[in-house]
Amino acid sequence: MTAKPFDDFRSLLATLPPADAAAETHVRALFAKADKPKASLGRIEDIAAWLAAWSGRAPPAVNRPLVAIFAGNHGAMRHAISPRPVSATANAVELCAAGGAAINQVCIANDLGLKVFDLALDIPTGDITEEAALDERGCAATMAFGMEAVAGGADLLCLGDLGVGNSTVAAALGAALFGGKGADWVGQGSGADAAMVVRKAEAVDRALAFHSASLGDPLEALRRVGGREFAAICGAILAARMQKIPVLLDGFVATAAAAVLHRANPGALGHCLLASLSPEPGHAQVASRLGLEPLLDLGLNHGEGVGAGLAAGLVKAAALTSSGMAAAIRL
Repeated sequence: MTAKPFDDFRSLLATLPPADAAAETHVRALFAKADKPKASLGRIEDIAAWLAAWSGRAPPAVNRPLVAIFAGNHGAMRHAISPRPVSATANAVELCAAGGAAINQVCIANDLGLKVFDLALDIPTGDITEEAALDERGCAATMAFGMEAVAGGADLLCLGDLGVGNSTVAAALGAALFGGKGADWVGQGSGADAAMVVRKAEAVDRALAFHSASLGDPLEALRRVGGREFAAICGAILAARMQKIPVLLDGFVATAAAAVLHRANPGALGHCLLASLSPEPGHAQVASRLGLEPLLDLGLNHGEGVGAGLAAGLVKAAALTSSGMAAAIRL
């Protein structure tokens, strides 16, 4: 039999490494021994225990945090689904490279590394309303490229995106994975007016109808109604799991991409936390389906991984709280 491009990813999804239960138990025991009221640190204790469980380090530490942003363009933009031009994606990438984007400042504030990946911005994906966004080989290759985001080492991965029109694509992917119509999933995105929101919903509905026979397989849904940044984020999440790197998800796009893995294996996202919840209605739906509760509630709808970068500061504080209190107990 001839191997298919998705076969390696299906194998990975079937054999994901589990959490380190002993490391998690050790951290929770340290908090229990500390001179403080029981569970008084709330989610800080849970974050530290999660970090230990998925990094295998107890007490946990965050020394090489990385923000990885994946940028892609979409053929569905020809349906006027965003008030911004396609060129705005490349402009945003250039702004990040020049150090002038919001995420650059967040990375400086929280001492985070930053990588921005241009995913063939000059070649938009196929128009999902009438063709697949990517063929299977191209989707698998982009997932493999996303796996390289953690090359060089990281101990916390913060995932974000850039892509004009990709909130509509995220809505299509969410509907493909969980059901519903376009109107149930789309929102204003980067400032759509009422007429544009209607066009976004119509584009989603046309995509769902065109690909309806193939959406039962989550990886097929990814390649048909997703995009390059979605595929790359899936790959990055998988690589992080294999390398014991906890992950922070940021925004509707990253969460919709993560949902693909969840549908393939409900245990695939144990090493992921949701940094923040955007105002997009579809984001709340996906987060609820995945059982993810955001760490921050700041009304962020900016993209670029800003929410994940801000949440990384909280995760770093949780790690230091755990290790510092452990040191005090040993004195």
